[in-house]
Amino acid sequence: MKDGLLRDIETLKQPGFLSGGFRVYQVHHSLKGLPDYSRKDFYRVCLHHGKSTIHYADKSIHLEGYNLFFGKPHIPYSWIVESPEHNTYSCIFSEDFFNGIERLKSLQESPLLKIGGTPVYTLTEKSYLFVKAIFEKMIEEQSLHYQYKQELIRNYINLIVHEAHKSQPLNKYLKSMNASSRIADVFMELLNKQFPISCMGQHIKLKTPKNFAQHLNIHVNHLNRSVKEVTGKTTKEHITEKIAIEAKLLLLHTDWNVAEIAHSLGFEYPTYFNNFFKRVMGCTPNSLRRK
Repeated sequence: MKDGLLRDIETLKQPGFLSGGFRVYQVHHSLKGLPDYSRKDFYRVCLHHGKSTIHYADKSIHLEGYNLFFGKPHIPYSWIVESPEHNTYSCIFSEDFFNGIERLKSLQESPLLKIGGTPVYTLTEKSYLFVKAIFEKMIEEQSLHYQYKQELIRNYINLIVHEAHKSQPLNKYLKSMNASSRIADVFMELLNKQFPISCMGQHIKLKTPKNFAQHLNIHVNHLNRSVKEVTGKTTKEHITEKIAIEAKLLLLHTDWNVAEIAHSLGFEYPTYFNNFFKRVMGCTPNSLRRK
């Protein structure tokens, strides 16, 4: 892939592909996407022009026009290109490489770090051409023996993040910073930090509104009021939704048995987990796997 064109999906799996912790490339027009649907151990930023569908975690996102996609480690996705002609650039990088990026506020609020929301940003043609030029510059730079190449690539990624932010309506970034907002933000951060479950020895510790309230040293009624006021959902609804989504991902993308998944998600007995899953998802864990 000396010319920066990815012609074969198998190239992504070759040892040493992420030499230096990152790789930037243009997807050849003969490829119709990234069909592998599994948990990745790297971040991805993708620029795409065309019609396609992304299957991301438990959602399907249909795209047309100019779009930026941000993928996070451990969240499974596949990308199917549907238009005859497409133009796609991609930058993938390891967690170690990403840890070298200064965590500015814009990066904290980007899809690379922020949990929830859509991983896709729609661009204007002008923004698309700007980001495309950045990708082409990164492809050129990665082949050079420049002492600060990694730092330069990180700066380019930051530029792409800023362009994504600029493409969104201003009201997406306007937040009320009252006491309720602060409590709701801390609650959501604590909840999201417990996921994803990446190994069987890992298990969530905060499972109920009361657990979170005790951790925050506030009354559970105060927590519930704040979360409901800011997000429109109850504390219990947020917890239930996160556990249900993670349960579905573990059932679909690991070979762990139901008892192991139940334990990881904080259920004392598999029966409790089965009842929870059937109530929330409408089917049993085993029936989901059979489908």
